[in-house]
Amino acid sequence: MRARIALLAVSLCAVTALPAQAATDSHIEGRLPSGATYLMDVPTAWNGTVLLYSHGYRAAGWPNPAQNAPSSQTRDELLADGYALIGSSYATNGWAVTDAVPDQLATLDLFTTRFGTARRTLAWGTSYGGLVTTTLAERHADRFDGSLSMCGLVQGGVANWNSTLDPVFALKALLAPGESIPLTGFADQAAAQSAASALTAKVTAAQQTDEGRARIALAAALHNIPGYNDAAQPKPGPTDWDAQQANQYAAVTGLLQLPAFSWRQEAERRAGGNPSWNTGVDYTAMLHRSPGYKEVTELYKKAGLSLRADLTALNRAPRISADPAAVRWMRDTSVFKGRLTDPQLNIHTTGDALIPVQAESAYRRAAAGSGRLLAQAYVDGPGHCTFTPGETLAALHTLEHRLTTGHWDASADALNTRARQEEPTAEPRYVTYRPAPYPRPYDLAHPGDARP
Repeated sequence: MRARIALLAVSLCAVTALPAQAATDSHIEGRLPSGATYLMDVPTAWNGTVLLYSHGYRAAGWPNPAQNAPSSQTRDELLADGYALIGSSYATNGWAVTDAVPDQLATLDLFTTRFGTARRTLAWGTSYGGLVTTTLAERHADRFDGSLSMCGLVQGGVANWNSTLDPVFALKALLAPGESIPLTGFADQAAAQSAASALTAKVTAAQQTDEGRARIALAAALHNIPGYNDAAQPKPGPTDWDAQQANQYAAVTGLLQLPAFSWRQEAERRAGGNPSWNTGVDYTAMLHRSPGYKEVTELYKKAGLSLRADLTALNRAPRISADPAAVRWMRDTSVFKGRLTDPQLNIHTTGDALIPVQAESAYRRAAAGSGRLLAQAYVDGPGHCTFTPGETLAALHTLEHRLTTGHWDASADALNTRARQEEPTAEPRYVTYRPAPYPRPYDLAHPGDARP
């Protein structure tokens, strides 16, 4: 089971290099001064639009090829339609926004030098690449006409690490009270992995009892982990609390094995300390706002546990404070203002456990002052970035329609119609949907967020 979860977590973010296609008239690979590689595919009948693709998170030691599209099928269809596709690796793996943004801009500069100024330049990206894309859109708007973030980490860095802390804090407080398992401030990867293993062992044992399963569900609810988050899982009924919890357990195990410890340590190293905190957090209120609240209450009843007593213990557990300098670094590099000057479309699956769909609520909050420049759409499906090529192309063409007409046509019906045109053999899954509020938003549009 652990090996499968680790493999799943890797598959969510790791990407392999896409091979060159014979139908591409210009296929260029090279290396930037930073050490990052870049990739450009430009058809002879270029339609004047260039798409700058930002790839997802890659951990230290993972392959790091340049990539210019989210999938080979999507790439091939776009090239056949005349789009130029470009993208870089980033000079380093990990929480690499300070490398990714200049590397992507440098790749765009090289493209312009070789092929001339594009009629239209769009930034797009998936997962962590959604954070990179939105950073490009907000901070370098003069270089782009619009942007598309897919399953993006658009809650920003501080909110992400705060919300990654909450479930592991709950697991430690309820399953390993008093034990010395650090959740932040790791000296190195070995220390992070040791802590992950220790807490994972507690969670694995807890999953064998009704009491433990209820507490794991509580932790999952604090992170808004959905009860159906992998297409390989059985799809639970709306009140099948046991099946939902079993699916959440798989995602919680994956969270422990990579993001909450190993990836956190890498981000802390860059930030110069711990950029997250839970001082002052009311976990009772957070749970009541979670879509998982009903499931938690039912599982606690089944286990014969007092939810009130556990929440009291959780709220009384010793809290974790942030390092102010690390918060400043994360705020300066990885937090959004929400000030868009060009249209952006965000799409997200409803069953995303790695970057829960509530991330879109966080960016909607930040971008409230941008009027109708932001549109968001949702695919009813499990998993992280599990869009079909048709759903992806439909989103891209919806953004282009907004740029051409000045009006959004981003309803679920319109997106599904476009997706069917692009991929007639696959049934599209866009739905009308409104995610719950993000548990702990943090953006530069709300000065009050700056106080830990």
